[in-house]
Amino acid sequence: MIALDARDREILRLLRLDARMSNADLAAQVGLSASACLRRVRRLEESGVIRGYAALVNLSGPEAPMTVMVEITLERQTEDHLSRFEAAARRHPEIRECYLMTGSADYFLKVEAPNAADFERIHTEILAAMPGVSRIHSSFAIRNALATRTRTRRN
Repeated sequence: MIALDARDREILRLLRLDARMSNADLAAQVGLSASACLRRVRRLEESGVIRGYAALVNLSGPEAPMTVMVEITLERQTEDHLSRFEAAARRHPEIRECYLMTGSADYFLKVEAPNAADFERIHTEILAAMPGVSRIHSSFAIRNALATRTRTRRN
């Protein structure tokens, strides 16, 4: 991991708010030249601090996928068990996020499914079959109150 200075942290804060802002606007807001700012952004990307960019889609109605929060407890918490579980989680696009946790569960997953029947398939065929899983606890999200702090794109 690279050391972050105040300008790096400000770049990250601004990109979290609007990842589509132009490099010129970003540079002006952090007080750098456009080329120096772009070098910093590239360094943050290449080092893995910035892992990627995503479009946050707000679907409603019948097109909206179900979001299910899943707590997973493993049989053992050895490095081998953790590594095998994480590798398996990466292979399934239905698992949108995966966090190693402290507390009562080992992992917290965000899973998306088109409907309850498909989540049942994901539960049975994917989650229960993952290496080392001893317990699965699922909670269905009613609505998304805050996914991330974003600015709406100005036209």
